[in-house]
Amino acid sequence: MENVISWIIFGLLVGIVANAIDPSPSRGGLLGAILLGIVGALLGGFLADLIFGVGITGFNFTSFAIAVLGALLLLLIGRTFRTA
Repeated sequence: MENVISWIIFGLLVGIVANAIDPSPSRGGLLGAILLGIVGALLGGFLADLIFGVGITGFNFTSFAIAVLGALLLLLIGRTFRTA
């Protein structure tokens, strides 16, 4: 249970930062930020491990940066499909 709460908190922080960096308005609210952060962390971790051999390893700066980049990529992909 502690691991799930940690991922929710990590996802919330990542989602808030990604939404603050992204210039388009956010519509997901708190739950959207949490989901964006968690899925962004998974996507960023997968891509970083595939390309650089590094992934999400816990609550540290590298993991946080990878997760934020993954969330921003996810926002970009979502925006691309919304406008197409």
